[in-house]
Amino acid sequence: MSEKKRPGPVKKMIRPVYVVDGARTPFLKARGKPGMFNAANLAMGAGRPLMARQAFEPGDIDEVIMGCVMPGPDEANIARLLALRLGCDKHTPAWTVQRNCASGMQALDCATQSIAYGHANLVLAGGVESMSHAPVLLAEKMVAWLGGWARARTTGAKLQALRQLRPAYFKPIIALLRGLSDPLVGLSMGQTAEILAHRFDISREKMDAYAVRSHQRLTTAQAAGHMGEIETLYDTHGHFYDADDGVRADSSVEKLGTLKPVFDRPFGKVTAGNSAQVTDGAALLLLASETAVNKWDLPVLGRIVDSEWAGLDPAQMGLGPVHAMTPIMKRHKFTLDDIDYWEINEAFATQVQACLAAWNEPKYCREELHMRGVMGELDESTLNVDGGGVSLGHPVGASGARIVLHLLHVLERNKAQRGIASLCIGGGQGGAMLLERV
Repeated sequence: MSEKKRPGPVKKMIRPVYVVDGARTPFLKARGKPGMFNAANLAMGAGRPLMARQAFEPGDIDEVIMGCVMPGPDEANIARLLALRLGCDKHTPAWTVQRNCASGMQALDCATQSIAYGHANLVLAGGVESMSHAPVLLAEKMVAWLGGWARARTTGAKLQALRQLRPAYFKPIIALLRGLSDPLVGLSMGQTAEILAHRFDISREKMDAYAVRSHQRLTTAQAAGHMGEIETLYDTHGHFYDADDGVRADSSVEKLGTLKPVFDRPFGKVTAGNSAQVTDGAALLLLASETAVNKWDLPVLGRIVDSEWAGLDPAQMGLGPVHAMTPIMKRHKFTLDDIDYWEINEAFATQVQACLAAWNEPKYCREELHMRGVMGELDESTLNVDGGGVSLGHPVGASGARIVLHLLHVLERNKAQRGIASLCIGGGQGGAMLLERV
């Protein structure tokens, strides 16, 4: 009897993945109360005009993937809500991902894989966050008390339950603040930025100067019309919003120098002025296979070439970008000069500066990044050329999609070939994408 022949390995056809279009809302600064738009409406604000200008119908989309960290109580699986509200077929699968600050990039990565392996030809992907609508939660003891109150059927039982109620039970849990803290290391994201400032000896003046530059670059970009991916939002009171509204054109090092440290009082360096703003916004991209591009004669913004995810010490999570970008650079045998433009999300001014310092420090490159030499000094004139999170905000679910979309526009505008977008991720991770203009 002959030996049974085992099947060979399954061969999967890897296909190129193109970004054919994209749109985002203005990033609107949270101002101490719920903003005019919840997450679902922000996603629609970007998605509706994006779909209206396409040669295909919403029903032709094969999949919808969205990143969102803090959806509202009526926004479970917000990707599905978006898909159906946009008119996608009821049979179109839609799902939501959560990777903290890089949720929008994670959605793009999932979409890329779906197309690359032949499971889809057209995918709508991106991210959304309405941080001003972040839930305010009841404490566990209050929840337990409410359960007891619901079970009390008689007047005596209800009186007994009322006697057990304590004023401390009413203290709310602010989900946004909890979400911006790491429960394992017991540090807020701002405290991790302070650690990086100390490790790389980054001064307060240097942080503030970087923050001012972010505002200046965004101001210049707005005046030059370089934020063309923004779609105007309209509220129900007759107002419209057509620009990122957290920018401070009159920002200066002197003004920022008057702000007190927030995370390490009174001796820290990280302030509200050199940190990313709490913001509401959405960003969506349409990804397509070559088959879809040819079928509908779609324009191509660029191609997603590679991606990388990395983990590191949560207490130094801001260094995540160098841990994600370095493997991409190694795989493609790139030097810093091979990348035309960079987008590194500005969670904190000092966090971006620490990444640049780490790439130019022999010990860090050798011991942490496992390199023989340093990566080198990045030309900052090619980094975040139109501002970043410090000036326009960081709606955590959306930022990963925004930096990819904007970087593609920067490459197109400057007739450049290649760029890398990257973010640090709360909890100690980093994500990066390599993009090419086609």
